[in-house]
Amino acid sequence: MSAKGDASFDPVWEEVFRAQEWGKYPPEHVIRAVARNFYKAPDRKAVKILDIGSGPGANTWYVAREGFSASAIDGSPTAIERLKKRLAAEGLAVDAQVGDIVNLPWGDGVFDMVIANGVLCCNTFANIKRVLGEVKRVLKPSGLFIGADFTDRSWGYGIGRQVEPGGFRDITDGPLVGKGFVLFMGRSQIDELYSVFQDVEVERIAFTAEREKHVVELWVVTCRRPA
Repeated sequence: MSAKGDASFDPVWEEVFRAQEWGKYPPEHVIRAVARNFYKAPDRKAVKILDIGSGPGANTWYVAREGFSASAIDGSPTAIERLKKRLAAEGLAVDAQVGDIVNLPWGDGVFDMVIANGVLCCNTFANIKRVLGEVKRVLKPSGLFIGADFTDRSWGYGIGRQVEPGGFRDITDGPLVGKGFVLFMGRSQIDELYSVFQDVEVERIAFTAEREKHVVELWVVTCRRPA
């Protein structure tokens, strides 16, 4: 998930997944995107959806449970092991692989949708460009992408050691403590990153924490590979 040099996976995430339980259920924006675009598909198994930086597979589980063909990738062996066990316990099929999202191990034009929830922001800006290049490659023409990442107004921005514009390590307060590198993106960065896609829609979602003392805010971007 997090960037280090030319690789995009920071081993801190293996430590995180070993040390704590992770969310088991997908966020509303992921459910909404899948439902609006694919619930009416005549054959859900023919719809192929990839969850990158999947962690233990909250989104992957949802995709498989709804009858779609689910694939997932994460750099953490622990996360992928937990994902596989969860889905196997419910009799759900999945193509889950340990790997780096800057080099996706699938061919060109395979997927109808790619999900990246809270994933790109764990990379440097340069690596996000590489990841999105891979996303574009593995999507079918007009295939859908949805990503959610921290804005530059979110709790954690400016707290820690800055290593690039908007990018911080060693964050000392908030939900991102101990999570390695985080890039809090401004709108101009979002616009630059998604300029290679079409039908780009950008929204913000936010919630408060600690009795409204802090705001956690995310960009939610949906877009398509050009036809």
